[in-house]
Amino acid sequence: MVTSCHIVVEGNPVVVYASRNGAPNRVLPILEPFLEKFWQERETCGEYGDTPECLVAQIVVRFGYEICEDDFSNLRVGVNYAPEVEYIYFIRMNRQINTLIPSDEYRSNPNLGIKACREFATESC
Repeated sequence: MVTSCHIVVEGNPVVVYASRNGAPNRVLPILEPFLEKFWQERETCGEYGDTPECLVAQIVVRFGYEICEDDFSNLRVGVNYAPEVEYIYFIRMNRQINTLIPSDEYRSNPNLGIKACREFATESC
């Protein structure tokens, strides 16, 4: 299914873009266990420095394999928001994931980022 999305990590300017498989019922069952393991590894190692940077890197590498389905042209990393995305997954340093939907304002000016999005009401998948 062609549903594009962004993954954004609090404290990091990087915007991860996936051009397909971005619906919550596809992303959250992969992202939630991935993040749980990421936070556990951080606690086990006692490593908390550079967490946003480490998380983005691991999302690109580990999570990328899951969502790209062996076609990495589906995945990009940059600092610009795309106007066409249908969902934005905002990962907070308090370990929460917010699933956001871009507003019309976002679509006309994606540089507004998550400030121009609204919360998508969903339960964990």
